[in-house]
Amino acid sequence: MKLILSLAPLFLSTLVASKSFLFGGNQQHPLADDNLSVPGDNPLNFCADPSDYILTIDNVDLDPNPPEKGKALTIKAKGNFTEKVEKDAYINLSVKYGVITLINTKADLCEQMKEVDESCPLEGAKDFTKDVTLPKEIPRGTYTVLADVYTKDDEHVTCLKATAHFS
Repeated sequence: MKLILSLAPLFLSTLVASKSFLFGGNQQHPLADDNLSVPGDNPLNFCADPSDYILTIDNVDLDPNPPEKGKALTIKAKGNFTEKVEKDAYINLSVKYGVITLINTKADLCEQMKEVDESCPLEGAKDFTKDVTLPKEIPRGTYTVLADVYTKDDEHVTCLKATAHFS
């Protein structure tokens, strides 16, 4: 869940980190919309045209991509906050396994940013690297992750999604 939560802010690092197991596996096949793909070597897509988002994501790179069960994963993200994002910003996070909702929660963005040694307010250019180890036990199936990020005043920071199939 951490890669979604961290990458959501800079591009979504905590989405891969804590719940990063959702992208692990040797048989990962992300379904991508090339027009909305997040720049870099990753399975992420924007939910809509990102031109109105407060966070401009320059790139997010995963090594290896696709991530592998039980192995180290390096996440590198670079982006720019065009406006100050302050305390009480939040992430609406949803994780589904097929049609079953595993997680549907609202998380504090500033708390999640601590996972990548950042703190609020978030503003200007950000660049970070996060190493995580993915668990070996990832059930087969299709996973869909959505991280929708807002300021305390409900302005759209970013929205990211990913779909992956594990065999």
